[in-house]
Amino acid sequence: MSTDFELAASVREDLGKGATRRLRKENKVPAVVYGAGLDPVSITLGHDEFFHSTENEAFFSHIVTINVGKKKEKVIIKALQRHPSKNRLMHADFIRVSMKEKLKVNVPLHFMGEDVAPGAKEGGVVTHEMVDVEILCLPGDLPEYIEVDISELEIGSSLHLSDIKLPKGLEIVALGQGEAHDGQVVSIQANRAALVDEEEETAAAAESSDGEESEEGDSE
Repeated sequence: MSTDFELAASVREDLGKGATRRLRKENKVPAVVYGAGLDPVSITLGHDEFFHSTENEAFFSHIVTINVGKKKEKVIIKALQRHPSKNRLMHADFIRVSMKEKLKVNVPLHFMGEDVAPGAKEGGVVTHEMVDVEILCLPGDLPEYIEVDISELEIGSSLHLSDIKLPKGLEIVALGQGEAHDGQVVSIQANRAALVDEEEETAAAAESSDGEESEEGDSE
């Protein structure tokens, strides 16, 4: 997998809450790079460039190159803090990666075949219990997303983590913790509202039938 994202950064010498507030007023984002047995480095990113990158889902499951002067750091984003009410990024944590060491990353799930699934065609409700999954792999095998095929699901059926077909070199972290962690990923259940309507119609028809039989009995 090639690295598609690069961010320009500068080392942040002035730390503390006051310095952080000043950075944000200057349209910058404070961040930290750590891991790989090296000391953490505090950096500053341009807000708009960083924000634009985070609008792409792939950013969160790709290796990112951070350019600090002439030095390049290969990282993945580990945590991202957003403003609770404004469309602003507040802080980010990046972890260094080695191309020879496996890493754990949450990768998005893309559900395929929903339009042809028998259960969906019959009016069932598709429920996604998971939208991403934590995987273990070498950085070079890191996928942008993982496809989950639900084209054969019927009403009342579901898929679990162990049902996902993974590309070569990937492991699902939860499955390594035992069968009890084989969580449900997606299911198709009967439409409850439709069932209620059907039950009401059946009850109404039964009442109508009872009423007709009663009137016929009275006329005799």
